[in-house]
Amino acid sequence: MISRHPTRSTPPRVTAFRGHRRLAAGSLDDVGAAVAAALASRGAPQPVLVFEDATGRQIDLDEHGQPAPSPANATAAEVEATPRSPGRPRLGVVAREVTLLPRHWDWLALQPGGASVALRKLVEEARKTHGGKDAVRGAQERCYRFVHAIAGDLPGYEEALRALFGGRPDDFSTATESWPRDVRDYARTLADGALKPASKNKS
Repeated sequence: MISRHPTRSTPPRVTAFRGHRRLAAGSLDDVGAAVAAALASRGAPQPVLVFEDATGRQIDLDEHGQPAPSPANATAAEVEATPRSPGRPRLGVVAREVTLLPRHWDWLALQPGGASVALRKLVEEARKTHGGKDAVRGAQERCYRFVHAIAGDLPGYEEALRALFGGRPDDFSTATESWPRDVRDYARTLADGALKPASKNKS
């Protein structure tokens, strides 16, 4: 088992859509209340989708606006709050399983400080070396999750995705220009970091 120090989690910022219109944005509690009210209101039924701003991943809420029981909805804070067995304090270190070939374990065992220290150094070096590419890929995936979930039937959908992953900001702006304003603006916000220079949103 290899251990890691988890980052401190903060309450997620989320954005809710009812159909193609933004319903609410802010903390999960505030947006959850707005979602519950929308689901309880009368009118033409439209799907309500909630997205985490940092990742673009969809969060399932029940009719009360509370996260539905799901492993995907578990936050880092909830994981950390899980009761731990008695024994030596882990000092913020959480164990995770890593699968390596025997020769990899042999090499790690020869490194100063052992496997854990060597792996931490390798991870930090990789973060410094590939941080820029990782940020671009993260922004691409964040935007893709949202666009795939809500804009699949909109004109220019495929062109927008090709521009997103091709790093073409002008083409992305053109492909999304006819989209409903709320969807368009949020997609462009999520794509920030993947498309440089970022296209300016039009009114």
